[in-house]
Amino acid sequence: MRRALLAITGLAASTTALVVFKGSPGTSQVAQNLPTAQPVNPSGPGTDAGAAAGAPGTDPAGATPTSSGSAKPSTSPKPGKTTARPSGTKTTKAPSAPRTTTKAPQSTTRRVTGNGFDAIDDSQKYGFVQVQIVVSGNRIVDAVALSLPSGGESDIHSGDVRTAYDGSGAEVVQKQSANLNTVSGATATSDAYKKSLRSAIEKAF
Repeated sequence: MRRALLAITGLAASTTALVVFKGSPGTSQVAQNLPTAQPVNPSGPGTDAGAAAGAPGTDPAGATPTSSGSAKPSTSPKPGKTTARPSGTKTTKAPSAPRTTTKAPQSTTRRVTGNGFDAIDDSQKYGFVQVQIVVSGNRIVDAVALSLPSGGESDIHSGDVRTAYDGSGAEVVQKQSANLNTVSGATATSDAYKKSLRSAIEKAF
């Protein structure tokens, strides 16, 4: 019985002592006052750690030097391709030459054919007469008989009429009208020529 009581008493005493030791402020203060561990100088005593840090192969900031073999090579731009545009230069597109049209002007010269008429004198029919004129602008520049009486004396009279009226230098171009002089000996042919010429002028103007 006594042993059991002593054991209980001893257990209580040790528990109390442990609680008191943990709650004591002196314990934490003693731990704070302990000296901190000083770094070991690899060069041995009497050598400045800062000088050792500045030795070749060491980084002055204390960083571990990197190996040159692990550095990435710088990438250079591909040769033959330039992306930079020169400053101050501006490329302008040359103006295109104006398009020229070489369309030929329309000709104002035209041919106009008059109506045909019979050359009749005293109920005698000599032949058919028809005249064509050449007009440039508002002017007659030529005249030609497309049909005149032929055969016998008619050939002679028709030749006289043609000589007097046809051509660029004849009476039709000179007078610019159908008011022509009658060819002597070819009255019927002259009158038929004038009628056909008048109809052609009416069509042209």
